[in-house]
Amino acid sequence: MEVDRAASSGAAGESSSAAGAMGVEKPRFEALAPSEMSGGRPQFRKVPVPQHRFAPLKKAWMEIYTPVYEHMRVDIRMNLKARRVELKTRQDTPDVSNLQKCADFVHAFMLGFDIADAVALLRLDDLYVDSFEIKDVKTLRGEHLSRAIGRLSGKGGKTKYAIENSTRTRIVIADTKIHILGSFVNIKVARDSLCSLILGSPAGKVYSKLRAVSARLAERY
Repeated sequence: MEVDRAASSGAAGESSSAAGAMGVEKPRFEALAPSEMSGGRPQFRKVPVPQHRFAPLKKAWMEIYTPVYEHMRVDIRMNLKARRVELKTRQDTPDVSNLQKCADFVHAFMLGFDIADAVALLRLDDLYVDSFEIKDVKTLRGEHLSRAIGRLSGKGGKTKYAIENSTRTRIVIADTKIHILGSFVNIKVARDSLCSLILGSPAGKVYSKLRAVSARLAERY
């Protein structure tokens, strides 16, 4: 009898606590607008302009300004005194990540990528720019270094274009520095091919490897 009474009192306590829990509403917090983040202060990014990219930037300024200001809704200006491009969020910037995308877009142009290729950084989320130097792969000097750069480009840029088309990346060879724009997996494939060329592999061997890797990537996707 006492056991039944204890069980019934326990059940009553559970039902009352459940009713109490049902009666309490959880607080709901609305998502912060980008302009309200960081205490409502605008966020900035500054991209330095190298000396040799100043004239191309001046020539293509409107092509850079239009997608950044009108589509991404981020303020952009050229600071002539400090020689850098400055970016700032606005009240109507739809997403806080737009600022970093715009900074990456401008930086890619400074590295030497065409605007048509660099603008993909604004539209797609999984694109990156990877940079390395020839000396990171192998220490070369004099004519050996010149021959390595020649192997990377090929006659009339043939080798570079073949790697770009098969891996769906874009490559800029600026003296001893190499910049690759693409997705993470494709950058890795392109970088492996370029490293093989730097280490002395003939172009034909690199092409055959690329064909095999490209076929595997096509099967995966």
